[in-house]
Amino acid sequence: MAAQVTISPIDQQPLVQRIYPTAEELDATITRVAVAQKAWAAVPLEERLAIGQKFIEQFTTMGERVPAEIAKQMGRPITQGAGEVRGALERASYMLSIAESSLADVTLENTDKPGFRRFIRRIPLGVVLVIAPWNFPYLTAINSVFPALMAGNAVLLKPSPQTPLSAERLSLGFHRAGVPKDCILPLHLSPELITHAIHHPLVNFVSFTGSVAGGRAVQDAASSAPGFKGVALELGGKDPAYVRSDADLDYTVAELVDGAFFNSGQSCCAVERIYVHESLYDDFVAKFVEIVKRYKLGDPTRENTTLGPVVSLASAERIRKQVADAVAAGAKALVPPELFPIAKPTTGYVVPQVLVDVNHTMDVMKEETFGPVVGIQKVASDEEAVELMNDSPYGLTASIWTNAQVNPESEEAFLALEGKLQCGTVFLNRCDYLDPALAWTGVKDSGRGISLSKFGYDQLTRAKSVHMKIKTA
Repeated sequence: MAAQVTISPIDQQPLVQRIYPTAEELDATITRVAVAQKAWAAVPLEERLAIGQKFIEQFTTMGERVPAEIAKQMGRPITQGAGEVRGALERASYMLSIAESSLADVTLENTDKPGFRRFIRRIPLGVVLVIAPWNFPYLTAINSVFPALMAGNAVLLKPSPQTPLSAERLSLGFHRAGVPKDCILPLHLSPELITHAIHHPLVNFVSFTGSVAGGRAVQDAASSAPGFKGVALELGGKDPAYVRSDADLDYTVAELVDGAFFNSGQSCCAVERIYVHESLYDDFVAKFVEIVKRYKLGDPTRENTTLGPVVSLASAERIRKQVADAVAAGAKALVPPELFPIAKPTTGYVVPQVLVDVNHTMDVMKEETFGPVVGIQKVASDEEAVELMNDSPYGLTASIWTNAQVNPESEEAFLALEGKLQCGTVFLNRCDYLDPALAWTGVKDSGRGISLSKFGYDQLTRAKSVHMKIKTA
């Protein structure tokens, strides 16, 4: 029988093994889930929401085991794992709080239509296949799984092979809360079985979070499936930051170091390139490098570790090559490798690196790194910064750093720049954060579709119009 094996990035040893189903077993599972979905959709909304609240309570307790599991599966320091649990609970709680209003019938005013009643219902799509990534396996999955279930859908949750336990733990939490077993199931699937599931006529919608290449594969599979299957794609980023001449330097440096290096830079919305006004450039770079040098790279299960390994040897090799190529093209690496002796070429441990003398002919400033590396480039004006920020195939988030708290003109400048940026989210004086009240979306190669906010429910339901003539002349 075919199986997947999770290799821990800590020591490159096998950690978890899961057996793939056969195609026939997968078909039977999908059919069973489709039947269960119809019964779940018939459960009154207030009862589904009560179960959603019980899930939040269950996962609050279950989350105690998450940090250690994540550290072993994908390498994030154990001290940072609790933040993912808090974030998942925050998002679930917010989506629960707006579920009733987001899923309620939309009633039209009838003053111009006497004798008629008109309204729009929100109808669940049916069976939703959620394909989740490894870098934030709970945070990303909850964006789609929780609202999908509250809206009356059933969910097939396919985790990354790197973090298989996340889907099992989330599903168990929902089952303990009262969601029928067949309404949310973890599935461990090969690429071929993923395509098989997407092609299945009873799978109504696919929500994918991952790489651009993976997103294209999902889109191609959906396009070749019978009928017209809905797809949401949350893909990569090469997220820029711009430090204006009036930025609070100490605050900005500390925030951007964290935005670039948290989770070893393995976040779709990590800051991967920074443009700094020439008047602050030298001081900014010096302060930035000093903070980076203080990171503790090592075993993520130890309490004093602040930076763990990247997810795999292949990823580490790709990151090192991008840095080496940039240096060969004229960039300068400012962090001495000897500060991080554990970062040997045969391991997943990568030196956190800061590059200057970079430009947009280099992949490190154009292509997603997904690692603990950032390029810093000097600019002379707002206009130059905006042009460079938009010079990317990606468009997920961007951040602008300016002293708007003190100078109202700086806030006006931010708003003027925000309108010119090609991305899904623009931050002022913060970065690398998803507010569940705001739509999470991207443009260009960062994907399509929306999760979180009230618009996240729109993606997981369809509108059904009801037009009643209740009085005749």
